[in-house]
Amino acid sequence: MSSRMSALLILASLAAVAAEQPSEPPIAQVWIDLSTSSGNIPGIGAMSGGLSSLFGGKGKAEGNHFGNTRSMMGAGRWMDVTLMTRNNPNLQKATQAVPDGSKLAPTLALVSPEGTPPVQTKPTRQEEQEPAPEVQKPKGKMTLYWGCGSKVREGQPRVLDMATAGPADFQKFFESRRATTKGTHSTPGQPDWPNKDDSRMIPDDASLVGEHTFTGEGVPDGFKVNIDAAHDLMPAIELSNHDDETSTILDWKALEHARGYFIASMSSQGEGEMVVWTSSELPDFGFGLLDYQPNGAIDKWLKEKVLLAPTVTECAIPKEALGKGTMVRMIAYGNELDVAYPPRPKNPKQVWKPEWEAKVRLKSVSMTMLGMPGRAQDSNSKPPSPLNVLKGLFGH
Repeated sequence: MSSRMSALLILASLAAVAAEQPSEPPIAQVWIDLSTSSGNIPGIGAMSGGLSSLFGGKGKAEGNHFGNTRSMMGAGRWMDVTLMTRNNPNLQKATQAVPDGSKLAPTLALVSPEGTPPVQTKPTRQEEQEPAPEVQKPKGKMTLYWGCGSKVREGQPRVLDMATAGPADFQKFFESRRATTKGTHSTPGQPDWPNKDDSRMIPDDASLVGEHTFTGEGVPDGFKVNIDAAHDLMPAIELSNHDDETSTILDWKALEHARGYFIASMSSQGEGEMVVWTSSELPDFGFGLLDYQPNGAIDKWLKEKVLLAPTVTECAIPKEALGKGTMVRMIAYGNELDVAYPPRPKNPKQVWKPEWEAKVRLKSVSMTMLGMPGRAQDSNSKPPSPLNVLKGLFGH
């Protein structure tokens, strides 16, 4: 099943439930994205910025900047916040009161990006699917393997020769499931955090558990979101690896409150050639899954064994799926939190008119280079960088 079809089926099921009850968009809405990042690659911030730019993102410099939750910055804990209110489409500043455990109390200053707010159209519920990143047509050759294990499965690998492949070949090869919904975003008239006025880092021992209150001109009174332990910042992934005769074995400690895992690797096999492997039991290129996903989609893909169950702590990559300079990316999905006030009425015929809604998305991610025990290799023996291979494949 294609990523587009998979996403459409998920959205269709959500729409069917929502269609049973008439509702109006909330007056105010807040998005909170939480991410914990870890890895053993020196200069991971610069590398992740380059990877992000290849697929439509924007690389970030070091430090706390809005958008760090969507990149693979160096080890740290990141939070992005976006607030909007229909009562004031040109809202410039707002305040988020945070609990003492955040080590950022009493408040965060939310500031609107500079620019002209978008023209207001007919109000709609802002819970649409996020558009997939645009990927330029690559060149060269790519090989795809999938599934945990020491042996290559029957019917693998898939090979794509850019010089001879047609549109259908590209579509099949780059199949990637994705149901990512709208999260934090930088839009004039919708204050966000961090920003130029408040760019404090989240301490390593901080916790967001507790009450978060949002105030600002046009923001309804009583906009309070309670975050519990199951929706707090996730622990870092402690990913390690060792080799045996037929494979490289990845292992990690199970993360409390993780809903599932997904792993992808990429490496070079020569000039302009790349090999990709993913932990899915079904063919999946992986770029769509290395991002926030809603709870329903995660549960669906766990049943299909596209994702690894939260109890899994080991996965082997067959030797054939590993080239030079293998870079591994792993994501642990947290439990997405959706709250609203007043809650949805039990009477399906009663119109739901929420004053506010909040969405909290969580993940923990890790990036590691196989063969690197936490320190840089000698420059004379360093293998080809997958980032440089990617730049060659995608014309950057």
